[in-house]
Amino acid sequence: MLVKIWLMAAAMALGSAAWGQAFNGMDRNDYPGDALLIALHKSFAFTSYWLNAPPGEKATTWTGKRIELRERCFGFLLLWNGRLDKELKGKDAASLGRSDAAAAVAAAEREGFPKGALIFLDQEEGGRLLPEQLSYVLGWVDAVRRAGWRGGLYCSGLPVDDGNGGTITTAQDIERQAGSWKIPLWVARDECPPSPGCTVESNPRKPNAALGLPDAVVWQYAQSPRRPEFTGGCPKNYATDSNCYAPGVYHGPYGFVDLDTASSLDPSGGR
Repeated sequence: MLVKIWLMAAAMALGSAAWGQAFNGMDRNDYPGDALLIALHKSFAFTSYWLNAPPGEKATTWTGKRIELRERCFGFLLLWNGRLDKELKGKDAASLGRSDAAAAVAAAEREGFPKGALIFLDQEEGGRLLPEQLSYVLGWVDAVRRAGWRGGLYCSGLPVDDGNGGTITTAQDIERQAGSWKIPLWVARDECPPSPGCTVESNPRKPNAALGLPDAVVWQYAQSPRRPEFTGGCPKNYATDSNCYAPGVYHGPYGFVDLDTASSLDPSGGR
């Protein structure tokens, strides 16, 4: 019955999307626990799903949770934690990208995700991509595509000094350098504006329009905990512990989330 309801909602969403509708979602490094899913789904259509260990962790707690999330009608954002520049310098970065892509695809298959789903490579370091970083990203995306899946990139949309008197964002840089590849982007940009801060809007904005980035399919607009250096101009809508919580969800270590918007109920096509 739950799947049937989700399919009915998806059919309605397809019609709404033609008018520019977007949908709210969440992401977090740790699985929030089965008990919170009903409360979280009242606010969010989709959730992140780490296929390997998130940054700073030794393992992923999302393993084996696809069926539970699907039964609760969540869509998915599939994530693979990529390598930092220090792990790429002086090495065959493109080859490392291809081997990591094979591992990402294998993990997605083990979790039961349908072939052809969109997997995002987590690019944690911001600014203009260095040559080895670009080689790694393109090698990863190419190998994911050749395996019959889709490859995207999670990256920063925050402007930084480009060294030439202007600014650049990682998202802008990858759109320019990727050219005709048209890599789907999940863009992190939490300063206000354009972000509304820690709030789940009833009429969220589509990522490409909100950010001015044609290839942006997901926008991460609030993070937990908030980053004061970027969110000083945001409304006072973060919790007192500086984290972001969905309405009606308890304030604690498994309740805080990062907030996202996307033009699809299931951005990765993971259902």
